[in-house]
Amino acid sequence: MRTTLPPDALDATDRLLINRLQDGLPLTHAPFAPVAAEAGIPEAEVVDRITQLREIGAITRFGPFLDAEAMGGAFCLCAMAVPQDRFDEVVTLVNALPQVAHNYERQHKLNMWFVLACERPEQIAEAAARIEGETGLTVLRFPKTKEFFIGFRVEA
Repeated sequence: MRTTLPPDALDATDRLLINRLQDGLPLTHAPFAPVAAEAGIPEAEVVDRITQLREIGAITRFGPFLDAEAMGGAFCLCAMAVPQDRFDEVVTLVNALPQVAHNYERQHKLNMWFVLACERPEQIAEAAARIEGETGLTVLRFPKTKEFFIGFRVEA
């Protein structure tokens, strides 16, 4: 389970970066330059702060979102019922697979939810079977039947 950051963990510049970087970066030779200018800090500090935000758990990832299906691959939402005393062990095994796009703990019988993103649709079953083999637990698969674009954004 994630721990909440202390109230003073983020300063105004960190919050500005989190809010601004959710809107994307330009595809240029210096993509951090506009946000660095807006924040009044050097580009190198933007990169350092992103690294620090990741290390303290303020952000879980920083990078592009690629549509595997548009490139001939597949996504699949998966869930597992993981005994609490094995959660850390299982999350480490699951997250070790390069096909795991992200992983969330939930307070529910199905307490681990993750997305498999594979280069080919048949690799979804292969990745799920590998997780089942390594953990001894069932991976429930919820393939997408319809796509919705919700535009998720969190204000820091």
